[in-house]
Amino acid sequence: MRVWIFALGVALGCLLAFGLSAYVAPQQVGVVCNIKVVSDKVPDVSSLEAWQRSFIKPGMSDEEKALAIWRSVVMFRHQDSPPKEFLEGDGCVHDPIKVFNVYGYNMCCCAASNIAALARFIGLPTRIWTIRAHIVPEVYWDGEWHMLDASLINYFRKSDGKIASVDEIIAEVKAWYDAHPEYRNNEAKLRELHRQDGWTGWKRGPALLANCPFYGSDGWLPAKTHGWYSTMLEYDGSVKFLYEPGYSLGYRVNNQLRPGERLVLNWFNKGLHVNMRDGREPGCLRKRVGEDDLAYARDYGDIAPGRIGNGLREYDVPLADGTFRTGMLVAENLICRSEVRAKNVPAVQVKDPSKPAVLEFRMPSSYVYLTGTLTFQAVVPKGGQIRVFFSDNNGLDWRELEMVTTSGERKVDLSPLVLRRYDYRLRFVLTGKGTGLERIKVSHDIQHSQRALPALTQGKNFVTVTVGPPEGTVTLQASTKLEWRGKQLVYTDFHPQLKGVEPNLIRVEGSEGEAVFTVSTPADMVRLRCGVHYRARDQMDGWEVQVSFDGGKTFQTVHKLWGPTPGHCDYFVVDKIPAGTRKALVRFIGRQRNTTCLFSLRIDADYREPFGGFRPVKVTYIWEEGGVEKRQTFVARKPQETFVINCESSPTMKSLILELQ
Repeated sequence: MRVWIFALGVALGCLLAFGLSAYVAPQQVGVVCNIKVVSDKVPDVSSLEAWQRSFIKPGMSDEEKALAIWRSVVMFRHQDSPPKEFLEGDGCVHDPIKVFNVYGYNMCCCAASNIAALARFIGLPTRIWTIRAHIVPEVYWDGEWHMLDASLINYFRKSDGKIASVDEIIAEVKAWYDAHPEYRNNEAKLRELHRQDGWTGWKRGPALLANCPFYGSDGWLPAKTHGWYSTMLEYDGSVKFLYEPGYSLGYRVNNQLRPGERLVLNWFNKGLHVNMRDGREPGCLRKRVGEDDLAYARDYGDIAPGRIGNGLREYDVPLADGTFRTGMLVAENLICRSEVRAKNVPAVQVKDPSKPAVLEFRMPSSYVYLTGTLTFQAVVPKGGQIRVFFSDNNGLDWRELEMVTTSGERKVDLSPLVLRRYDYRLRFVLTGKGTGLERIKVSHDIQHSQRALPALTQGKNFVTVTVGPPEGTVTLQASTKLEWRGKQLVYTDFHPQLKGVEPNLIRVEGSEGEAVFTVSTPADMVRLRCGVHYRARDQMDGWEVQVSFDGGKTFQTVHKLWGPTPGHCDYFVVDKIPAGTRKALVRFIGRQRNTTCLFSLRIDADYREPFGGFRPVKVTYIWEEGGVEKRQTFVARKPQETFVINCESSPTMKSLILELQ
């Protein structure tokens, strides 16, 4: 009776957490989705919605909201050589949620885009200025524009207490140059003045700058990359134009686990990073928080040891007992050892030798892949065969990796294929009587930011583990710059239908053109999310976005992207999806008088995992106190559970391990 009551309680908990229609019996759950671990010491920035709950509070004025945006960007990114994924317009990463969770560093164009994206998400108008050797955003409130620089960590309050605009800063600097013409465009003399009187000479510059509290006593800004003299050069008015570097929206942290899968997030790195094939090593790779140009980070709540983490994602597929089936995209014509009740047979083998057996699965990750290794133990009798295929474009195309005709262990280096990827698929095709697999394991080094991890501090820490809706996501994102093929997927890899457009940058050739993308999901689709960076120079230029859920028989307009603009970003959601939909066509119809093109786009199709639900999640924290390793493991046995971790002294964080119980 007690067992029955307990089981009923667990079932009711899952029903309340996910809704009646989403409930899957625990023994059938093949994937647990949206696993989140949050400490009370680090704000949750795992999605746009979570970020908003963390930073935007009821009753805030628009100015308070804008400053909260600025502070959040300062907190979760650092001025450094930007990560290059070659997905967005200039190759850098401009999605704020991705920056916060995956990287934790970028440059000024990225920081400005981060502020613009977050401000627009909550309804505040923004624009981005290119000035001399710098890019800064402005946010609009109380009838005026205000400059908020999260890159160099500053803004400037006027004598009336209001935050100055770009134009107002330039006016102050130019007025000072008019009175001191010998300093205009003279970096050497500005540096000299900066250093005078024990590094206080800069105080004799424009009052707006001299009264800015973000400058240290030596006239340097918190990130230590720019000083007062740099500001004087940047705001001299010689260069000033509106241009949007562009951002992508849609990324969110969705940590998913299947039986046999493990995710390790580390507060340290092995020297690996996303630019290691093309680009510069970020300076913060080997630096510690609180030191050098990361000295300011403690003032903004950073309690991590460093900025860049190298974690581990691995999947040891549980073949022998058949548990793997509910975590597969395809599992056809296979029989497991437990089902034949024999010991001297492979963990899984061909059931009917007259036809091939197929095993196919996805490897979605919330953190960017850096390396990858596939290890499998083949059992191949005479006349049998195992072929292994790889796809990084949602299963549209497959590349053969291995063809095995003898038994034994095989190792395949996936690193050249998965670098900069967040998802891929593997397919095993087995033929012949007795052909099977004893083991399949995939392992990856990943990159993630240490800053966003749920770190601990001295004393009592409250750690909350949640399991969210049983949803997965299929993403279509690739570069529209075809010259980046080889560094990254390009959009033509997703087989769009193009009409009247020049392929590079999806530019309309005449007066009208279109691009149609097909997005398919493994199970019923629940929403479409789309982020776009586009150009429409004339007021008659623009894109109409349409969606079809019946294979192209009918289309409905869901959004419009209109000019005039040299570059603008937009994000929208389509959540009215017909029941049973597993394929959508997204059509961009471009109209042009001057210039109409797409710099970048991202389409996310969220779907309900057919074997998604709740299983207990095992969470392990590892840290050090006084050089002694500490470890605490707990199991979340319901979709939301809070645990307490006590640290007797200041901890040095090491690892967070997630797996299913």
